[in-house]
Amino acid sequence: MVLNRNIIFQKTNIYIKRLIFMKAERNYLIHPSYIVMYLLLAGISALFIGFSASYLYTRVQTDIPPIKLPPLFYFNTLILIASSYTLKWAKRSYLEDNTRNYKIALIITLALTIGFLGSQILAWLQLFNSDIFINYNNMASYMYLISGIHFAHVVAGIPFLVVFVVNAVRKMKSPVSVLIYFSDLAKKRRLDLFNIYWHYLDGLWIYLVLFFLVNWLIG
Repeated sequence: MVLNRNIIFQKTNIYIKRLIFMKAERNYLIHPSYIVMYLLLAGISALFIGFSASYLYTRVQTDIPPIKLPPLFYFNTLILIASSYTLKWAKRSYLEDNTRNYKIALIITLALTIGFLGSQILAWLQLFNSDIFINYNNMASYMYLISGIHFAHVVAGIPFLVVFVVNAVRKMKSPVSVLIYFSDLAKKRRLDLFNIYWHYLDGLWIYLVLFFLVNWLIG
């Protein structure tokens, strides 16, 4: 009975703090964190658009045939799509206050991400075994450069994903700690921002694979 009263008291306090926090957040039409994220994604988009244009220009000028992608590139696309789904599942579980599914979804997302990185390294090794190195020709150089930069952006997201996993495991044990965690709007915003970044990287990878595929098909 005393425990129930404590939980009700904690829940009331958290609700009041949430209302205060929401009132402060209403001062922003768009939170500065989202503006920074959109600017970051705009910069990444400009970078890859520039690489795509350079790739096409070099191909037209030199008439060098494109490199055929190893099958693992397509398999890696499925891994990233799966990671997007599990991360979306984590966000939905967070909004539903589902502790178990939230933890599971984050851990699976992390495992899929590590799997993608390992599989991408194997894909490059397949090219090495075919004697296609970064200096093989200009088309190979662009392929390694573009896929490598995307790889680096995925790696850059791992520390944030690890923080989500560690916090979920460490801070979501008792009913009160779970309630506090799910009531933290700053955590919700960070999870939302990470979802935006991750889904963008997945969409970018799909574009890159299709870009290389179409170029190879048209010869």
